[in-house]
Amino acid sequence: MFTGIVEEVGVISGILRGRVSSSLKIGAKKVLEDAKVGDSICTNGVCLTVTSLAGDAFSCDVMAETLRRSNLGELRVGSLVNLERALSVTSRLGGHIVSGHIDGTGTISSMEKEDNAVWVTIDTQSGILRYIVEKGSIAIDGISLTVAYVDDRSFKVSVIPHTADETILLRKKPGDTVNLENDIIGKYVEKLMMPDMDKGGGGSSSYGLTLDFLMKNGFA
Repeated sequence: MFTGIVEEVGVISGILRGRVSSSLKIGAKKVLEDAKVGDSICTNGVCLTVTSLAGDAFSCDVMAETLRRSNLGELRVGSLVNLERALSVTSRLGGHIVSGHIDGTGTISSMEKEDNAVWVTIDTQSGILRYIVEKGSIAIDGISLTVAYVDDRSFKVSVIPHTADETILLRKKPGDTVNLENDIIGKYVEKLMMPDMDKGGGGSSSYGLTLDFLMKNGFA
């Protein structure tokens, strides 16, 4: 579990590509201070497991499903990535709950400066936009950001100088791909509102959270 508060920017120092998977070697400093094999490090928003440590770098394996869902397959030696260690029980939750399980990707369509901030507009598919709400949270390449605008094609965030300095977001340009993770709360609520499927998968049962149930129990 992560917070979306990026700790440092790392650099890809090696890539070993398999048929449908890959292994990354990532140069870093801060996130390695207490790292050990088996730890999770959020890399551009993707939860990856440390498989080995060597000096100022760690290695991790990337499965085919992760490559399909994220932009990690576009990385090259020298690419910069956002890094965050897993949340500890003593940490302040400065962003929002981020699982590191990417829902999909989006494409930066525009970047417009407004005084000390930069508006970033991102186009993405309807399956992701359905869970995005104005003033809600979203993780973009692992960065916890507040949604300032959303419609049926895109959404916008406003990036302050500190976020620009500590992450790679504003080093990207229109046309670049970003990893997106929706706030998990909306997905759970939607699932709970759907009737349970029977064990055979052939239809719905009488269980599930429905509007009728809420009304009968004084919630509507």
